[in-house]
Amino acid sequence: MTAITMLAAGAAAAPSHLDPVALFLHADIVVKVVMGGLLLSSVWVWTILLSFGFRMMGLRRASASYELDFWKSRDLEAFQAERGNGKNADLPVVKVVTAALGEWRRSATGKIDRDGARQRLSNVMDSVVAAEAEQLADRLNFLATVGSVAPFVGLFGTVWGIMNSFFQIGQQQSSSLSVVAPGISEALFATAVGLFAAIPAVIGYNRYSHMVNSFEAHLQRFADRFHASLSRELDGL
Repeated sequence: MTAITMLAAGAAAAPSHLDPVALFLHADIVVKVVMGGLLLSSVWVWTILLSFGFRMMGLRRASASYELDFWKSRDLEAFQAERGNGKNADLPVVKVVTAALGEWRRSATGKIDRDGARQRLSNVMDSVVAAEAEQLADRLNFLATVGSVAPFVGLFGTVWGIMNSFFQIGQQQSSSLSVVAPGISEALFATAVGLFAAIPAVIGYNRYSHMVNSFEAHLQRFADRFHASLSRELDGL
């Protein structure tokens, strides 16, 4: 077989595009573990992104409906007894109202200290708002971790793969592309997988952090408005 024939045969056998599955299967065991961990992290990232997105949509819709009826109500105790139970009991805005009304009942009995009651109502509602915002943002910590760590984990797999390629050069006493290229391709694929996990995590963390902050600010405005309403009631006692 002539050299031209061999080159033609090699060109015909060469793949026309990158095959991620083949790159993973042919990678070193350490690189496989790195890529496998990154892929699992990516799956979990997308699970959080989808579930958190649907959760925030549901919270906003349910909260808007509750607040609309809340400000129309003339008997807050009866309204809360009717609308503050069941599936609505877990709404942050319902928890704010429940905590405030509970403190209101305790403060409105016996001798009334108006200034003290106002301060206690403010503290109770602020505490609930902060706790609910913290609970919402808790799952976002994983997104922040993956976004900051995944590129370095992928880079570790790349460094290990390149080291393995140089080891193969020493073993085979050859620096031809046929010896070096496969290992380097597999190594660089680890970095690509790391970026594949990190980029959605960073974007999702930034976007959802903004959503949580916006929801917390809205909840705080509701609490301030409710506090003002209760403060006027205190003036009439």
